[in-house]
Amino acid sequence: MDIKKLTAKQKVKLVMGADFWTNYDLDGAIYKFVVSDGPVGLRQPIDRTTTEQHDCIKSVAYPSFQMLSQTWDTALAYKMGKSLGNDCIEQKVDILLAPGVNIKRLPTCGRNFEYLSEDPLIAGEFAKEYIEGVQSMHVGCALKHYCANNCERSRHWISSEVDERTLREIYIKPFEIACKAKPWTVMSAYNLVNGVRMSEHKKLYSLLREEFGFDGMIMSDWEAVKDSEASLNAGLDWEMPYNAEHQKQMLDKADKLDAAKLDESAARVIALAERCESESKLRKSDMTLEQRRAVALEIEEEGITLLKNDGVLPIKGGKTVVTGAAAKNYYFGGGSSNVYPEQEFEPLATALVNEGADAYYTDSVWEATGHQANLSNLKNAVAEAAKADCTVICVGNPNTCEYESADRQQIKLSKEEELAIVSLAEASEKIIVVVYAGAAVDMSGWIDEVDAVVWAGYGGEYVNKAVARVLTGKVNPSGKLTETFPLALEDVPAENAYSDEAVMLYSEGLNVGYRYFDTFGVPVLFPFGFGLSYSQFSYCNLSVEKCGNDVKLCFDIENLSDIDGKEVAQVYVREITREVYRPYKELKAFKKVFVKARNKTRVEITLDRSAFAYYSVAKDCWTVHGGVFEILVGASSENILLKNKIVID
Repeated sequence: MDIKKLTAKQKVKLVMGADFWTNYDLDGAIYKFVVSDGPVGLRQPIDRTTTEQHDCIKSVAYPSFQMLSQTWDTALAYKMGKSLGNDCIEQKVDILLAPGVNIKRLPTCGRNFEYLSEDPLIAGEFAKEYIEGVQSMHVGCALKHYCANNCERSRHWISSEVDERTLREIYIKPFEIACKAKPWTVMSAYNLVNGVRMSEHKKLYSLLREEFGFDGMIMSDWEAVKDSEASLNAGLDWEMPYNAEHQKQMLDKADKLDAAKLDESAARVIALAERCESESKLRKSDMTLEQRRAVALEIEEEGITLLKNDGVLPIKGGKTVVTGAAAKNYYFGGGSSNVYPEQEFEPLATALVNEGADAYYTDSVWEATGHQANLSNLKNAVAEAAKADCTVICVGNPNTCEYESADRQQIKLSKEEELAIVSLAEASEKIIVVVYAGAAVDMSGWIDEVDAVVWAGYGGEYVNKAVARVLTGKVNPSGKLTETFPLALEDVPAENAYSDEAVMLYSEGLNVGYRYFDTFGVPVLFPFGFGLSYSQFSYCNLSVEKCGNDVKLCFDIENLSDIDGKEVAQVYVREITREVYRPYKELKAFKKVFVKARNKTRVEITLDRSAFAYYSVAKDCWTVHGGVFEILVGASSENILLKNKIVID
């Protein structure tokens, strides 16, 4: 369509949504495309003409992005994306509003369960594969929330005050990596960055297009636009959702708007509509419902992380008593990721019985809201635990605690849940805590009292089937954390940074997550990259050699146990002869490998030159300072098992 043949008022309508989910179609002249939440399952209202968010279709509920990243297997991100692409085809959805790649700067952020990691490499690589999976089905993605949206407090008005190097190395890096997958759209964030609202941030939009090669449409988050004209002039193409007042203001001055900017944005909306129309003719579902359910189960099984095990897992028979609110209620994150599962929730006791265990449920904590809980008959639960061979208590944060538009006030469980854990631990021969939550939990008040801790996260509709298979040993846990669990919230530097009603100062700079804890030697509850297995692994025989501009690493991982297992090898780089500040070490590669019992596997990983670079503000570019670097290979950021040095020119 020739943009020059349209009136200014038609173009204004094009750059604004027609309703909550679709575009203005020029009165039928172009394709009307449909966008939909969300990243972990379709959340489409039954009636798309309304803005209601609580009357939605039932969909496959996949594990949260936290659990996806804890698999450390990017092939599963592709599978999840492909599965969601199939879901979109069935519901005639053209663009999925996902993935979210914002960095977990604060463990209290209410949407951390929707995000992938505190590390930009993890976030970027998983997002890239997810986008490729969705778009392989001829359905588009909206990469979000661009950028520095790292808390939910006053998210429409807070300015993230962050220096340029930190912005480039930490907060924008995941978008740079994910843009390699060519997402159809990018969604801007609600917040301001360094005093400029993201919907009006010309500088950061220019970076997206000119350096990252993004050539798609930039859309706003819902109701993020406060000044439609300023947003258009900055490079925002599509304001969502329809806002009658905003549209009237723009129509009234349509002939006075910057004609070139209006043409550019209207043309991009038309181009996206034409793309959606042509791609829609190629769409063909290639996965059955059972196959998509299997993907949801596989991701949860691979992402479940064993945090403690004093020899009690897997359960080896006898009577198991199951208790806790999370054992009988479905826990998930609230907001735009609130999926209505198409499968009926399976309580953990039922799941254990279905996996062959002798298990039953009894009340203790009846209901939890995250910061408080209602105790039922804890006294009786203690008596039952004393008689049983094993006790499993399920705790965590329901969607009343972790959800979009608000942050947690603290990271501990409720006092009632902590009381229940300690009381049951005193009476139990063996006690296992299963945690259902979307972000780090302070376990310091009770972890020394229990025998095992299993992180189930928000595991989707098959969460308890996966947990039961791990507890009974049918699945050997292989998940590892993609965020640091601090001993206390106060240990996180971002928690102590200055903030008020207008600004949030990123005074910690590059020292986010493990970069801070490792550099300054601050002890943590569980380090980044940590996770136990029923197998035992050893690392040896590291070789490091230069191959042109690349560095090739080879090392062996041996399974010392009688149980087949998977291990996540992590490669960190440390600059020894640095000229600017660098965190002690930074993750630059990772690989999940399967190793048969009593066998050894040779692992090969290649680092390109970017693994040694930092962003130079003085030079306005990524820079490698020639000198000595140390290559560190380990099972977590804290557990480094192999080291070697190399000189980079």
